[in-house]
Amino acid sequence: MGASVESRKGVGRVVDRKREPVEPLLRIEDYIASFRERFPSLDPTMQPWRLTADLARFIEQLIVSLDPSHFRNSAGVFVHKEAIIEPGATIKPPAIISAASFVAATAYLRGGVFLDRGVTIGSGCELKSTIVFDSSTLAHLNFVGDSIIGSDVNLEAGVVVANHFNERPEQEITLHVGGQSIRTSVMKFGALIGDHSRVGANAVLSPGTVLRPKTVVARLKLVDQGAP
Repeated sequence: MGASVESRKGVGRVVDRKREPVEPLLRIEDYIASFRERFPSLDPTMQPWRLTADLARFIEQLIVSLDPSHFRNSAGVFVHKEAIIEPGATIKPPAIISAASFVAATAYLRGGVFLDRGVTIGSGCELKSTIVFDSSTLAHLNFVGDSIIGSDVNLEAGVVVANHFNERPEQEITLHVGGQSIRTSVMKFGALIGDHSRVGANAVLSPGTVLRPKTVVARLKLVDQGAP
């Protein structure tokens, strides 16, 4: 009859092998060229929302591989000796701040944050459970939650990368990519922003935004890829 009973996470379900859809695959390396080189221990097919959801644990694993002669450890926050953290910035563990990065006064980093080499975080920015790849700049007064930001990305002042639909009864994040809808089963995910993208001042990226490399978002723009 073409159907069988399988167990998934301990729960029995009926599967029609002829009709079961193949889950769409979103590869981070298609958006961020250095992803596999920077994190060789990660499964290259890992979905971005899975990575951000477990980012604190992943950063704790990365910390073990750091060269202690190059990093200062302050209660689980590892800062490269060539990075600059201004007085008044708050960084909660676990976190890794790589060489030549700059974190301005009044910035607030929490929930597991990884800054690659040469990243700039301006004053008044809040980052939560986020990876920022090399040479990217987040100007002042940004909020970025549960996101992965590629190399050479610039977010102008006041950009918000929202990570949660608090106004909807159905709060699961669904991505809309290439005409496909990808359900994530997570309640919090911000954006996957491709290399060399530019996001203008006071723009808002709705939860689940995916930007191809070299995307330009105009100032004051609302990006809601799930809108009808």
